[in-house]
Amino acid sequence: MEEATRLIAVRHGETAWNVGTRIQGQLDIGLNAIGEWQARRVGQALADEAIDVIYASDLARAWNTALEIARPLGLQVRPEPRLRERAFGCFEGMSFAEIEQNLPDQARLWRERDPAFTPEGGESLLVFRDRITAVAAELAARHPGELVVLVAHGGVMDVLYRAATRQGLQAPRTWMLGNASINRLLWTPEGLILVGWSDTTHLNDALNDDATV
Repeated sequence: MEEATRLIAVRHGETAWNVGTRIQGQLDIGLNAIGEWQARRVGQALADEAIDVIYASDLARAWNTALEIARPLGLQVRPEPRLRERAFGCFEGMSFAEIEQNLPDQARLWRERDPAFTPEGGESLLVFRDRITAVAAELAARHPGELVVLVAHGGVMDVLYRAATRQGLQAPRTWMLGNASINRLLWTPEGLILVGWSDTTHLNDALNDDATV
C-alpha cells in the first residue's frame, strides 16, 4: 500500500488588498508589512519540521511567504503556477462593494457560489476546484511518505478544505482561511484527509521589534 503524503498548506501573509477587501485573483500583489512579519513567524513556526519539499504559487505574496519558510530549513522553493488563486477576470482590482454596485447580477451569482459562474476573463468554481485538486494530488503523489509544504492563497485553502471534508462547492463556509495559517492534511490515492486546520498560534504575539509597521 502506498504511503500517505503529509501536507502542510499555508496561505500567504497579509496584503493591503486583503485589508481593503479588494479582489486580487491572479494580480501580483505583494505582502504588506504585517504580511512580511506573518511570513517570518510562520517560517519560525515550521523551522523544526522535517519538511522535504516546498511548492508555492509564483505570485509574490505566496512566493515570498514560502521563502521565509524555506530559509531556516535550507530548502529551495519550487514554483508551481497551478497553485495560483482563482482567476477572477473582470473582478480583479475591484473591492467587494464596487462589485456589488457595478455588477449586481454577477455579484449575486458570486455570492451564491454558483459553481458554473465565470467572471468575464476568469475561472468558474468548477474549473478552479479541478485545477487545485489535480495539482495537489499530483504533487503529493510525487512524495509518498514525505512532508510537503504548499504555499498558496485563500481560495486554494478553501478548495483543499472542501476536498478533505467532502463538502460541495456551494456549502456555506464555516471554516477560517487566515493569512499565514498552518493547515495540515494527509493525501492518499483515495483523496485528502483533514488533520488540523487554521493554526495561527504563531501569530498570537502582537507585532514586536521583529517588524516595523
